[in-house]
Amino acid sequence: MRHDIGFKQFSLTIIGIWAILFAFLPFCLIVLVSFFGHSEQHLIEPVFTLQSYQQLNNTLYWRVFEKSFVIAGLTALFCLLLGYPFAYLIARTRSRYKNFLILLIIIPFWTSSLIRSYALIAIIKAKGILNAFLLTLGVIQQPLSILFTNTAVIIGLVYNLLPFMILPILTNIERLDDRLIDAAHDLGANWLTTFSRIIIPLTMPGIIAGLILVFLPAMTIFYVPDILGGAKSILLGNLIQNQFLIAQNWPFGAAISTVLTLVLATLILIYLWTTRGKQRNWL
Repeated sequence: MRHDIGFKQFSLTIIGIWAILFAFLPFCLIVLVSFFGHSEQHLIEPVFTLQSYQQLNNTLYWRVFEKSFVIAGLTALFCLLLGYPFAYLIARTRSRYKNFLILLIIIPFWTSSLIRSYALIAIIKAKGILNAFLLTLGVIQQPLSILFTNTAVIIGLVYNLLPFMILPILTNIERLDDRLIDAAHDLGANWLTTFSRIIIPLTMPGIIAGLILVFLPAMTIFYVPDILGGAKSILLGNLIQNQFLIAQNWPFGAAISTVLTLVLATLILIYLWTTRGKQRNWL
């Protein structure tokens, strides 16, 4: 017993140190740099200024924020619509194929997401696999223009982030008590009522976790818009990358990162606060 307690304390200590060194301290440095000045001769000048935050008060940057929120929201929605049925199917599978289906979810993590994004080009480009297949079937008369559009960006984000939606939902569905579902059927509830009144509320923690795990990286992933969206698709991740690597304006890039982090944290806190009572009922 003491050994288990000691191991847990050791594990928590390691995790805490790791979080402080590689999460909290870097974020503090980003916040600090955002209040520094910038010049053509130096990346940062240790002079307190609000210039970077004042620079954000521009319609162009607000449009980038708005577009990033919309695309990240659509990505999370499509991942939920695709991931929930797949997670439910796997969780309810009682055969030996269950482990194989879980393996299919994990396999994409074995390959770089950058490589998988490039592979999508061969599928959705004008002379790609998708258009060739649809033309052969006669569904379309001319190739669809998908590549280098927002649609291509959403497809790429959904493809890369779908496992982050499936896994937490799968875990919650596996914990469902089948007796509750049987009781609902015994009381005369049909499948739709059971699903909406029993299954969905009980798996809501997994849905919330999946939405957060998909929405947050969808806001900041920069290589998917670069590869699949082209120069016209500029999201927050691309904007931050450009400020750090191309424009060499580190304070402004740090200011954008700080504002994005605070906005996302605020949205999560507001959601958790407004649904606090409901979550107690779900659990």
